[in-house]
Amino acid sequence: METLVATVLIVVVFMISSMILNNVFSNTVTSDKRAIDTRLNELTYLASHDKLKVPYQEDFKAWNITAELGTDKNHYLMIATNQKNNRQIESYIYAN
Repeated sequence: METLVATVLIVVVFMISSMILNNVFSNTVTSDKRAIDTRLNELTYLASHDKLKVPYQEDFKAWNITAELGTDKNHYLMIATNQKNNRQIESYIYAN
């Protein structure tokens, strides 16, 4: 009887730990913004060196990136919108 109870407890502990690890891994994969941050940094570099023609639009993986000149013409506004979950990242680049 004790062996059965111990076995059930071990199985339950492993199931709970498996669910926790699955949840952590899933959140890490879905919230990883490294690729889009790198692309926005590249576009920021191009904009600050006048190599980016505005208005600019690009599809990058699951993101839609738009860049336009600000209203006062002293800065660029970049908006990256995730097409799957409508999450947005905004970036302002001020001209020299």
